[in-house]
Amino acid sequence: MAKRERKFNPDKGYVALLGWSLNAVEAAESFDRQYVVVAPDWAEPYCEEHDIPYVPWNFERLNDRSVEIAQTLKDMGVNVAIPLFEETVEWAGAINSVLLDNPRLFGQAMLLRDKALMKRRAQLGGIRVGIFEEAHDREDVIRFLKRVNQTLLKLDGDPNDPIHLKAFDKAGCLGHRVIRTPDEVDTIPDEEFPVLMESHLDGWEFAVEAWIHNGKIRFLNISEYVTLGYSVFVPATPDLEKYRQQITAEIEKLIKTFDIDFGFVHPEYFVTSDGTMYFGEVAYRPPGFKVFELLERAYGFNAYQGMILAFDPKTTDEEITAFFPKEVVDAKGYAGCFGVYPRRRVVSRLEMPEETEDHEYFESHELTPPMEETVTKRTAFGTHWGLIYFFGDDPYRMRDLLKHQEDLDFYV
Repeated sequence: MAKRERKFNPDKGYVALLGWSLNAVEAAESFDRQYVVVAPDWAEPYCEEHDIPYVPWNFERLNDRSVEIAQTLKDMGVNVAIPLFEETVEWAGAINSVLLDNPRLFGQAMLLRDKALMKRRAQLGGIRVGIFEEAHDREDVIRFLKRVNQTLLKLDGDPNDPIHLKAFDKAGCLGHRVIRTPDEVDTIPDEEFPVLMESHLDGWEFAVEAWIHNGKIRFLNISEYVTLGYSVFVPATPDLEKYRQQITAEIEKLIKTFDIDFGFVHPEYFVTSDGTMYFGEVAYRPPGFKVFELLERAYGFNAYQGMILAFDPKTTDEEITAFFPKEVVDAKGYAGCFGVYPRRRVVSRLEMPEETEDHEYFESHELTPPMEETVTKRTAFGTHWGLIYFFGDDPYRMRDLLKHQEDLDFYV
């Protein structure tokens, strides 16, 4: 098979995509930048078959040869590396510190990977965070639970305020537990330590996606969670959008605190009933739950291409301004998705509820028949079995529809 000629603009940057994402590859393929995919060797046959520029690399391998990938990419003429997954953020920092001759980028990536360091840095920058500490064993967790509830002036017999346990460096909800009593601490397996412990923040949790170029926000989306770990839609309801000015100011504070000059951030915040914003955490990679795809459905722009623009040092101000639509007003509607998790302990088949498929907002789903009959118990926030996509013109109908899916059985 003859190699096909790729059309790209030689005056623009050459980018490396770190990690395997077919949607990111397709976005790069139809864009005007030269690109290469850096992924584990299992991606090689697919890349060869489809003529995708590819360099093999095992991201789990941290050793004295780690600098080799940066040198390889530099020798190829690559200008910048773009992380697609949580596990590749550090690698992007290390590689970019070589490609862009800026050693600070590696330290920045470490901050954006370690949730405890991240919270300390945020605190130093005057960003509001809850109480947090690291735990090395179960005793630490019990002490923290007691101390938090003492601080809240709980009396004997009052129910405890919960605390949250999170893995230091995993994406999203992975490794997230809510602990209310000392008894629940016994259920934490040894291998989960060390963990980050946080006080519970009452408030409305939401996420932000912000594309940054030359230290300035170029596009800012607010993603509304209906139920964390289950459902999200974009743009948000007017009830959440009314905080946009305040949220923008928080993101600007984040950019300054973490010294972010380019790229893409995905932070999570809580807003309390009196409008106070609390910082949860920030990721330097695309969000889960296919939010990039939802944005494309709502606005029509490709979020991965936006990411390439935000990372490429050769992108001009005019180019990036022309690329992004105007937030909220340019959206054609509201795009949402729901992550299905079986509600029964034993399932035999996939059965889409008629009321879901017949709803005018329903668009598609990516659910597959069950591989096994027994549903593994959902530890903390488990992984969903697949997503269902909706699109419509009313944010409140969208919110209620996504909430209602929690009461339905998709696997019976």
